[in-house]
Amino acid sequence: MMKDATQRLIVRWIHMVFSIPILGYIYSPFEEIPKYAARVRFVVVPVMLLSGLWMWKGHIVRRFIWKIGQTRRSSETTRIRSGQELEATNSNESIGTY
Repeated sequence: MMKDATQRLIVRWIHMVFSIPILGYIYSPFEEIPKYAARVRFVVVPVMLLSGLWMWKGHIVRRFIWKIGQTRRSSETTRIRSGQELEATNSNESIGTY
């Protein structure tokens, strides 16, 4: 797992690098815009939005993902325990204890 500072640095650089095509899209001559349009709309803007949201509210997303993982792990543990109890109950019935 990488350090939080390293992760922030990487996301920050991704955000800055992907902002460059938007500047070209805005300040380029009108005839050049169709060359950039699809790339900017479908790649650059979503990456910028996701990296910006991650820098802004990433701590909440990480906490949410961590809670989901904890819930899954605890439910799997419960299922395993219940399965073991079920197997023990079935084995007692097969012995013939009536």
